[in-house]
Amino acid sequence: MTEDMRTLVLGLGNELAGDDAVGVLVARAVREDVAGAADVVESSASGMALLEIFAGYDRAVVVDSVRTGRNPPGTVTELALADVGRVVAPSLHHAGLPEMAAVAEPLGLGFPAKTRVLAVEVLDPYTMGAALSEPVAGAVGELARRVRDQVERWASEGPAGE
Repeated sequence: MTEDMRTLVLGLGNELAGDDAVGVLVARAVREDVAGAADVVESSASGMALLEIFAGYDRAVVVDSVRTGRNPPGTVTELALADVGRVVAPSLHHAGLPEMAAVAEPLGLGFPAKTRVLAVEVLDPYTMGAALSEPVAGAVGELARRVRDQVERWASEGPAGE
């Protein structure tokens, strides 16, 4: 990984809470494959608590679970930061990626200019101690492939690539 352009792979989730573990499990699955091209971080944090993790990176791939009810469980959706909706929440502790990007610059923390979100529609992100549901477990390979492909694309583009 060049010092000019740093890439982050961030796997979000709680490995003790059923389908919510998917981001963490994908991060573990790609760690060795992207070594040298990206830093891989696992986190169960949310909201502004994630802001420090993004600091210093130019590019980021975020893997997380989502429960919208609009897609069947196991459906993978890929979004650019601009496509991610703002979170209407009672406090900054519940802020989403667009809110983090907006406050990072004034705080001098920086935020990756290139951010891709890979989200998988989940069935049960709440049952403590549960394993991944079958549809979400079936999406882990696709998520890992997409993460590796994105990191590889960015690495081949060099510092000037979009």
